[in-house]
Amino acid sequence: MKSYYIFTKAHLHQTFIILYLNIHPKIMFKYFKTLAFILLLPAILHAQNEPTVIPLWPKGAPGFENRRNEPEQAKDYWVKNIHNPSLTVFLPPKDKANGAAVVICPGGGHRLLVWTAEGVDPAKFLNSLGVTVFVLKYRLGRDTLSPYKIEVHAREDGLRAMRLVRSKAAEYGLDTSRIGMMGFSAGGEVVDMTAFGPNKPDPNAADPIDRLSAMPKFLIQIYPGPLFIPDVVQHDAPTLFLLAANDDPCCSISLIQLLERYRAAKAPVEAHLFTQGQHGFNMGYRSKLKSVSSWPQRLADWLSDNNILQPEKPKVMHAQ
Repeated sequence: MKSYYIFTKAHLHQTFIILYLNIHPKIMFKYFKTLAFILLLPAILHAQNEPTVIPLWPKGAPGFENRRNEPEQAKDYWVKNIHNPSLTVFLPPKDKANGAAVVICPGGGHRLLVWTAEGVDPAKFLNSLGVTVFVLKYRLGRDTLSPYKIEVHAREDGLRAMRLVRSKAAEYGLDTSRIGMMGFSAGGEVVDMTAFGPNKPDPNAADPIDRLSAMPKFLIQIYPGPLFIPDVVQHDAPTLFLLAANDDPCCSISLIQLLERYRAAKAPVEAHLFTQGQHGFNMGYRSKLKSVSSWPQRLADWLSDNNILQPEKPKVMHAQ
């Protein structure tokens, strides 16, 4: 009959004691290093998998530098109490990276950020397409006892995020002609403020980053909020992807308004208005509606059709 030996932590400790008592110190030191590495390996692997976080301003947001070390609050799917706005970097596989980049602004009514379903999930989806993603933690004007104003500080964070990503194009291998923004719900309002408000470079800025343009090259708006929609869109506005559900009492009208303004300007736009889905279906992963659960593929098609996943090939002129 075969016998089996079950190795437990107790056995590990006993083995360590025996080694300590009976083995030469040099050999014992090698065993100790190996044991320490095995015990620390899970923590090392976890640290390697943690995405990079880049503060928008090294010393904290202007005027609120003394609050940059206040801890965020996070639970389940959300994050709030944001006083040190930042970008969290999600990198695509190296063999898929294509130079495109997106700054994602999660929703949450400016009270919190729907971090997992409207930040991490879309980032991973875009990574699968070869896109480098920066998820923005912007300051929340409706958080409890918030000192911030949506139209001032969330807008500042959106502008700074775009400029900061553009400044890191060489570091991350980005094509500056293919850097865009994506917004969900209230995050769509941050996108509108960034894309349709003043966003040109400031050549006199003390910070070199603020001398760069904050204009996105393309926009992805998923049930965008109703605030800050421009009255007029210019003909050269960033190409736009719109998506919402018709039975969304909050944000279906936002899609229609943006669509109308883009059509009036003859600016490039694609819109998807689903019959059902209501508000906050995120990436559609929890929906039983086929149109909603498959919507990310509509986005992938649009990104491909508009040469965002790859540079546009120059036109070859043939002599007559």
